[in-house]
Amino acid sequence: MKIFRDVILHGVAVFVIGMPVAAQVDSTLAQQGIYDRPFIGSVSSTSLGGYVEGNTNYFVEEGVTEGFSMELRRFNIFLYSAISSRVRFLSELEFEHGTEEIALETALVDFQFRPSLVLRAGIILLPIGYLNQNHDSPKWDFVDRPLVTTDIIPSTLSEVGAGVYGRGGRGSLLFSYDIYLTNGLGQFVVGNEFGRTDIASGKSEEQFEEDNNGSPAISGRFGLLRTGIGEVGLSYYGGFYNSFIVEGQEVDDRRWLEITALDFGVSLGPADVRGELAYAQIDVPPGMSEVFGDRQWGGYLDVVVPLWRPHFSGYRDASFALGLRLERVDYNRGRFSSTGGKIMDDVTALVPGISFRPTPGTVFRANYRYQWTRDFVGNQAVRSAGFQVGFATYF
Repeated sequence: MKIFRDVILHGVAVFVIGMPVAAQVDSTLAQQGIYDRPFIGSVSSTSLGGYVEGNTNYFVEEGVTEGFSMELRRFNIFLYSAISSRVRFLSELEFEHGTEEIALETALVDFQFRPSLVLRAGIILLPIGYLNQNHDSPKWDFVDRPLVTTDIIPSTLSEVGAGVYGRGGRGSLLFSYDIYLTNGLGQFVVGNEFGRTDIASGKSEEQFEEDNNGSPAISGRFGLLRTGIGEVGLSYYGGFYNSFIVEGQEVDDRRWLEITALDFGVSLGPADVRGELAYAQIDVPPGMSEVFGDRQWGGYLDVVVPLWRPHFSGYRDASFALGLRLERVDYNRGRFSSTGGKIMDDVTALVPGISFRPTPGTVFRANYRYQWTRDFVGNQAVRSAGFQVGFATYF
């Protein structure tokens, strides 16, 4: 935790004091992620775009390997329409691993009174952390998403609901806010195929049709950005997840789940530094808290440094960069009641990589991932390592 704490403190200090560093981190607010896509802004009021992502995998775990494989991980289609000067529509349809999984990730309508007050309704990407609203693969220099953003914050997390967002500021200091009421997660957060608390298992297509308990979840984020330096954001998600009411009668205790997250992105000289920390608390049934953890946390730190900006014919913005990711997740932060010993069930990983961008919206990347995994009872960590080479591009 010390490395995460030090980076956060350094990032906040840079943000407040305003050190004269080179601006590398994107100067747009995290909130603007869904509209920060190159296909938006064409002459037509309706635009079609998307992105495609593919990669290879070769991993070895304790000397055993399943060999080399390739995957077309995602093919996503965006549809955007400026219906009027104050109303706009955006949707995202995802095809994962070919047609193995098809999901409508976003389908929303925005009605703007002013930039500081916009009404939003539909299938909404919730403002939890940074990546959930900025998950497009071409924006990232690493093949995989950080574990905290898939397992603690179950990205991509989108739910049916409505709310408001806005932004404002003065000079180089900007702020943003989001707040939404949505259907929330489902009951399989506990009692899923993984045999442990898994927040991502609470996502369900049925939740797009109706709330499983008639009690909406609340989510929100407040962000503060200083132009040329970076952004800090604090976000929250909370709601009842279990089906405690059937035909108007309560059949179980109400069980609450909440996630609190801190995200930051700053420029330190030529380096882009980005990270997230998330802490989840889950009300699990009595007697199950040792196996199904009632507290989980995770975090990651990405550092990307541009190495070389070659001048290719027709590619004025081409660049090579080195990257390093440090990440950790703990799926069960607790102790055994019988012995007082610490419950393990955690993953730590180190991921160096290199990336090449012929244009800002296209990236070719190669990563080496080294990972330590400890089981529930704390046996010796299982070590795995492997290479991934991939690409991602907007179209």
